[in-house]
Amino acid sequence: MGSWVLLLPLLTAVAQAQVCSVDNTFFEVQENTEPSGPLVDINVPEGQRVTLGPSSTPFAFRIEGTQLFLNVTPDYEENTILQAHLECRRGDTVVTQLRVFVSVLDVNDNPPVFPFEVKVERVPEDTKVHTTVIPEKDLEAQDRDKDNILFYTLQEVTPGAKSFFSLVGANRPALRLDRPLDFDKWPHMTFQLLVRDTREENEVPSHTDNATLVLEVQPADLRPPWFLPCIYSDNYVCVHAEYRGAIPTGHKLLGPLILQPGPVYAVDGDRGINQRIIYSFLAGHEEGNFVINADSGNLTMTRSVPSPKTFVFLVKGEQADHARYSVTKVTVEARNASGSLPRFPLSLYRGTVALGSGVGVAVKDAAVPSQLLRIRAQDPEFPDLNSAITYKITNNSNFRMNGEAVLTAAPLALAGVFYAEVQANNTVTSGTASTVVEIQVLEQETTPTGSPGTGGVTGGIDQPGGSHAEDQRFSQAEMGALGGVLGGLLLLALLALLILIHKHYGPQLPCCSGKALEPSGFDNKAFVPDNEANWAPAPSPAPDCTLPADPPASPLPAPPTPPSPPRPGRVPESPAAARDGGGPEGVRSILTKERRPEGGYKAVWFGEDIGAEADVVVLNTPASDADGAGDSGSEGSGDEDADADLGGGPHDDAPSADSTFM
Repeated sequence: MGSWVLLLPLLTAVAQAQVCSVDNTFFEVQENTEPSGPLVDINVPEGQRVTLGPSSTPFAFRIEGTQLFLNVTPDYEENTILQAHLECRRGDTVVTQLRVFVSVLDVNDNPPVFPFEVKVERVPEDTKVHTTVIPEKDLEAQDRDKDNILFYTLQEVTPGAKSFFSLVGANRPALRLDRPLDFDKWPHMTFQLLVRDTREENEVPSHTDNATLVLEVQPADLRPPWFLPCIYSDNYVCVHAEYRGAIPTGHKLLGPLILQPGPVYAVDGDRGINQRIIYSFLAGHEEGNFVINADSGNLTMTRSVPSPKTFVFLVKGEQADHARYSVTKVTVEARNASGSLPRFPLSLYRGTVALGSGVGVAVKDAAVPSQLLRIRAQDPEFPDLNSAITYKITNNSNFRMNGEAVLTAAPLALAGVFYAEVQANNTVTSGTASTVVEIQVLEQETTPTGSPGTGGVTGGIDQPGGSHAEDQRFSQAEMGALGGVLGGLLLLALLALLILIHKHYGPQLPCCSGKALEPSGFDNKAFVPDNEANWAPAPSPAPDCTLPADPPASPLPAPPTPPSPPRPGRVPESPAAARDGGGPEGVRSILTKERRPEGGYKAVWFGEDIGAEADVVVLNTPASDADGAGDSGSEGSGDEDADADLGGGPHDDAPSADSTFM
């Protein structure tokens, strides 16, 4: 027995020498690692050979001599374990079988991938807040790397959309609604959904992917019909308009009533659904004077109202599917009609319409392009009687009236400015009025330019049977306005003239505006009877306008002797001149160039200081002299002529008895 124990190691060594063997049968290799050398050496007994068995991983290994090589770059996503099946043969007999395993270690080498590029999801408008709109399984990305944790981010493409939706968590891409939806303002919203396989963006390696989310809001029936215009409105509530109008007593109007602020009109509050509205009376129609059109909402008369009365109707607007309805009030007053003429509040209305518009296109208001141009006349004594007034365009075939709106009556092929006269006719009182409409045919998305004063049509379609000049007739109201403007300019010119006169002649105006004294037996206060004639000087006039009283008689100093030879009959000098020195250098005599009708001349003396004092002398001549001088005019008559005329009288150095000095 003891001998067998001693022989066991020897027998084992001999047995090992007869079979194949390797030092290690299990290896770990990171994926994507390029093979660089033998994986393991194989101990092959003499007379045997080693080969790969059929259970080896295909194409993963090769044997060169007695060395085992990794033949491929391992990929964890394809094979996590590679197996080499070794067979040692002697001839065709398999002597030994060995198995070598290679474990492939996973690394982060694959990006996450969304199962879609663009995902469109329809969301009902009435979805409750905090509802999961898209579940996680429909949005999560796939990553082939083992145990990778993915991080998601939602980015808005539509501005403001992020306030409506969010992700449940950074690692849970379920989409959740955060606030109520509004189809009218947000009919659709777009997001970018991002995924990353690392917590931080700057980690290496890190891989990302993105996809597009489009959320289409489906309108829900949330709002009742809205009667327009709303007094107040937001996205959910409309404070309905109330309508009012007036009719004349004793008359049945043929057309629909014209109401304020407009016709009875309602729309579905959910514009995305836009159900048709059906109109009907709820109350106030019991007498049967009025009916309402179920489709249009227009009120018409069935018979006249004999006496003044106020009708109050409750009008119902209901959706065609009968799901929701609203009620408003219409007040109609029956009044006694007067015979006054209608009147337009404006003499010129301005509108715009797009170039290329066909027939029946409404003209927009140039001041508020989003609204239709409405032309409305009123009876001054019956301002609400609009239902009795009809309108027509009298001089332009390109346009026509439809109630208070202006519509195209022909295709508009050329840009330009058109003028049309609109005539209003009160069918009750037979009164008429007219106004002018300026319509600019413009290219799309342009701002209206020009004015009614630019001189007429700059382009457009020729009118059948007329010309553009005929389209520019102006109404009486416009001509009246032009006359008012010209009158205002004339008034301003007169005021400017008065200011200039006051500036240059102001000090003299008060004296000219005083009332003259009544004559007492003589045609001029300067003349007195012969028995009172004298040459006494009157005192110089004060700056005020008071007329001096008749001065007392006093002797007059002799006139100064001029340097020239003495001439008979010289005009005596002024007392003021005598006080200034008595010489001719200080005194200048001015005689009028026109004889007085009653005879005589008027002379004025001024000193060197013209602004000082002025003395006036009126010289009367005999009737014969006056008659003889009646033909002398202002032309060619000066001081010398006056002196010559005076020198021929019988008075040499003293004044005559029929002359007076003032």
